[in-house]
Amino acid sequence: MMHLATIKVTVPLKHKFVVSKGETEAKTIYLTVLNNRYSGEASGSVHYGPTQQEIEQDLAVGLKKIAKFKQIDLKAIEQVGKYKINPIARSALVGMLLHYMSGESRRYPWEILQLGTPVGIKSSMTISIDKPNEMIKALESCDYPIIKIKMGNEEDVMILDALDKFKDKEIRVDANGAWSCAKAEEMIFHLSRKGVKVIEQPTDFEFVSEWSHLKGKSADVHLIVDEGLDTLEDYKKVSDFVDGVNIKMEKCGGILEGMKLASQAREDSKKVMLGCMVESSVGIAQSVYLSSKADYYDLDGPLLLESDIANGIIYDRESIQVDREIIGGPKLKRDVVEKYLIE
Repeated sequence: MMHLATIKVTVPLKHKFVVSKGETEAKTIYLTVLNNRYSGEASGSVHYGPTQQEIEQDLAVGLKKIAKFKQIDLKAIEQVGKYKINPIARSALVGMLLHYMSGESRRYPWEILQLGTPVGIKSSMTISIDKPNEMIKALESCDYPIIKIKMGNEEDVMILDALDKFKDKEIRVDANGAWSCAKAEEMIFHLSRKGVKVIEQPTDFEFVSEWSHLKGKSADVHLIVDEGLDTLEDYKKVSDFVDGVNIKMEKCGGILEGMKLASQAREDSKKVMLGCMVESSVGIAQSVYLSSKADYYDLDGPLLLESDIANGIIYDRESIQVDREIIGGPKLKRDVVEKYLIE
């Protein structure tokens, strides 16, 4: 008999996190737990949503269905991946069941999915939107070699000149769809001349067909689609206009759909980035398992939390490794979970 539970925690962030379409100082995380050991994570977004009530309702629907399973295998996980609930909830359930299969079979999660071993993962560190002088200070104090800068307001141009001081770092930019087409064309032009080669979501998704024009002759710049890209079907609609995809487990509904997206993008000679919400190691784990299929990694979510709530994913500045005890997924830190627990 399976024991299924949902745990809700709210973890403060180290610093306020601001993007062009929202901000937060704490993260509410829903953990789905099977047999008091195997966990998945649902982490909403200040931009994408859904509401906490919607997450709770969808997790309850999914867990009720899972409770009727007679066997948990890849077919069962595929079935969960098709549930008509929010993809954030689906991702949590998929992760939980994958971790169950891993623990019970004593195999690594990526082995179950026939993926390569997670090695050589170099993640960016995100600097969120702030006053230009504060963002420049954050750049100066950041010792990460790969930095992603959030942009998307009227003061973006004030940061451009400062980028000349950071030639020893790889700078990436994410506008979260906040630029108009005219602003995007201008910013892509200037950023490319500052050495920026990766720009996420320069405009709203509805203007993605214009991206090739906006990029002009900046052939060494890769425009990565994020907002509006949830499933493989979404990708097929825009593949002709983008240079790469940002795959987030919470948006695509878990690693099985993420694998389909990554495989098709690579077949089309597109760049693959693995991204994240602000989330713990439980949530980031599926992206780490998929890392052998990616070119870029933006998986700093757990580092933005005041305290991570699980062990198993190891951060050494920009380098990400998996603990050899990751079989069964990240292990919850019971004392930390209890500290931030919401009854």
